[in-house]
Amino acid sequence: MASLRALACAIPALCCALVAPVAANPFERGHAKGILLSASYPDDSLFRESVGAVANDQGLDLRFNFSAGSGAWQLKADYQVLGLHGDSLELRRTLGNSFVVPLPLPDDDRRWFDLTGTITDTDDTLLVHRLDRLHLDYTGEKAVLRFGRQAVSWGNGLIYNPVDFFNPFDPAAIDTEYKFGDDMLYGQYLLDSGSDWQFVSVHRRDDAGDVSTDVQSNAIKFHGFGMDREYDLLLAEHYNDTVVAVGGVANVGDAVLRGDVMLTDTDDGMVTSLVANWSWSWTPGGYNVSAVAEYFFNGFGLRQSEYTPEDIADASELTERINRGELFTLGRHYLGGSLQVEVTPLLNITPNVFYNMGDGSALAQVVAQWDVREDWLLLMAANVPLGPGGTEYGGIDSGIEGLRLSTGPSAFVQLAIYF
Repeated sequence: MASLRALACAIPALCCALVAPVAANPFERGHAKGILLSASYPDDSLFRESVGAVANDQGLDLRFNFSAGSGAWQLKADYQVLGLHGDSLELRRTLGNSFVVPLPLPDDDRRWFDLTGTITDTDDTLLVHRLDRLHLDYTGEKAVLRFGRQAVSWGNGLIYNPVDFFNPFDPAAIDTEYKFGDDMLYGQYLLDSGSDWQFVSVHRRDDAGDVSTDVQSNAIKFHGFGMDREYDLLLAEHYNDTVVAVGGVANVGDAVLRGDVMLTDTDDGMVTSLVANWSWSWTPGGYNVSAVAEYFFNGFGLRQSEYTPEDIADASELTERINRGELFTLGRHYLGGSLQVEVTPLLNITPNVFYNMGDGSALAQVVAQWDVREDWLLLMAANVPLGPGGTEYGGIDSGIEGLRLSTGPSAFVQLAIYF
C-alpha cells in the first residue's frame, strides 16, 4: 500500500511537470457519491442465515480526475477512494468471493499493475483507494496510442453485451458512469473513409500472481461503413480462447437495429453467442421517450433443467466467465427491455425488465434520475426478482436442503456531487 500512496502523491506533481507550459493546475474534475443500499432475503434464502431478513449498507465513491498534456502527448490519472460499510460484507466472509457473492469492491490481484491499496478491512467496513485510470496517450492526425490503466467498450449490445469482454457492466447495473479500468496497450488508426482499426492487448496475472500469456487478451477490430450501415469485424485471443465476432448497426425507418454474433473456440468446442436489439425514440404527449428491446443468446448458459449446484460446478466455461465479470447470466435465452421517459428536463424514469425465457423468471427494475440542482444528481432504483424457487431470479438450489440462493426486493439511492 505504501507504493500506491507514493504513486498517488506523485501524480499531481508528475502532471504539473508535464503540463507546466500549458496549464497551472492538472486537476480536471471529480465527484463525491454517497450510496445507500437495502436488500431483503426471503425465508428460504441461504443469505438470510448470514445477514438476516434485511441487509443495509452505505457506500462511498470519491473520484479525482487529473489530466495533463503537451502537444500530442497527454497523461491521465484518476484517483479513487471507495468504501462499503454494512451488513452484506458478512456474506463475503461466510460464503467467500465467487459468482454467488461477487467481490464488493475492486482489487488488483489479477491486474498487471497493483494500484489498489486497502485502508480498512473489518467485519463491517471495507475502504480502499486506487488509481482507476493511469495512462499515457499519444494522439496524432490518424493514430492514437494509449498505454496504462484504461477502459475500452466494444460491442453493440445495449443491455447484454457479450462482445464487451473487458470489464462489462452488469445488465442491471444502476450507476454506469465509469467502468473499471484494465492495464493494456490500446491503438487506433483512422482511415480517410471514416473507418478505423483498433487494437487492444490486456496483460493480467494468473492465480499464482505471475504475469502470464495464458490470461492475456489480444484483439483487433475493424469498424467500417458501407451501404448506409456500420459494421464491426473482430478477431481476438482471450484467455487462450480464439474469438471471432461480426456486428453491425442499421437504421430501419425511425428505429435503429444493432447486433453481434460471436464465436468462441474453447477447450470444449465452438460456442456461439449473439445479441440483437431494437431502439426507437418518439415524443408521445410531448414527452421524450426512448425504448429498447433486446434478445440475448448466451452460448455458455445452462438449460433450465440444469440449474443444480452440480451442473453449475461442472459448467467451468460459464462459471469462469461469471467469476471474471464477463457474463452475468446462468441461462441461455434472455429478453431485455427498457423504457426511458423524460418526465421533465430534470427527471427521467426508466423501467427495465430482464427476462429469462428458459425458466420464466425475471428481474423488474425501476430507475429514477433527478438533477436536483447544478452538479447534484440523485439516482434511485428498486429491484424486484420474480419467479418460483429453482429459477434464476426466483432462487436456484444452494445444495443445502430447504435453502436457495434467493434474494427479495432491494433498493438503491445515490447522491452524486460533481466538482
